Amino acid sequence: MKIFSWNVNGIRAVLRKGALQNFVAEYQPDILCLQETKAKQGQAEVDFPEYEEIWNSAEKPGYSGTAIFTKIKPVKIIDDINFDFADGYGDLNKEGRVQVVEFEKFYLVNVYTPNSKPDLSRLKLRFDDWDPEFLKLLKELEKTKPVVTCGDFNAAHEEIDLARPSANHHNAGFTDEERKGISNLINAGFVDTFRDLYPDSERYTWWSHWGDARANNVGWRIDYFFVSNSLKKDLKDAEIYESIFGSDHCPISINLNLEEE
Repeated sequence: MKIFSWNVNGIRAVLRKGALQNFVAEYQPDILCLQETKAKQGQAEVDFPEYEEIWNSAEKPGYSGTAIFTKIKPVKIIDDINFDFADGYGDLNKEGRVQVVEFEKFYLVNVYTPNSKPDLSRLKLRFDDWDPEFLKLLKELEKTKPVVTCGDFNAAHEEIDLARPSANHHNAGFTDEERKGISNLINAGFVDTFRDLYPDSERYTWWSHWGDARANNVGWRIDYFFVSNSLKKDLKDAEIYESIFGSDHCPISINLNLEEE
């Protein structure tokens, strides 16, 4: 089973470029998770007849949002995931940032984590509210079935995960607080699939629009697949597709062998 994840930074834009259609035609994902769709279902002309579409769009037009396209019939789609945020952050539950879909052998959680913003105005939210609430959701699901979670986590975990760590220790995406959020996931038993398989690989999933960052490969690895430790034995590969353009992020994938033993 090949599961892909891609922050498309606007599904309508990536469809106009033909990038999403070409990608799906070439790689034929069993399941494809998208983040930052910036559209509601019906606003984008998606023509993937083999796939069931599951959307979670933001109430605010042209903003945030997630979607899952799956060839595999879900057991259940779990709507209305609402986190318990501090006062003033309740609207985050209206931004379409989390999807939970139950399949036969696992839960799939697609996430578009809010960034901390350049002035770090959302850093406290990330550290005190979002990351703990998200981990609590995963652990609750894991009581029933193993969990696969993927998406844009808007944080590089270790220095190997970005090209210029020394220049970014106090910048959004590489603060101690955001890195601890990733560490807490791992310490709770979730496996960073790419890093587990490729501990020394310096590869990235996002590049700034500034300064020819992508051409010079000055990037960050902020898109991840994490799986429950019980699925580690079924993990056959994890991949990053730097050659796929259309967004400031590139797709990533995992290959799971979930056949009956």
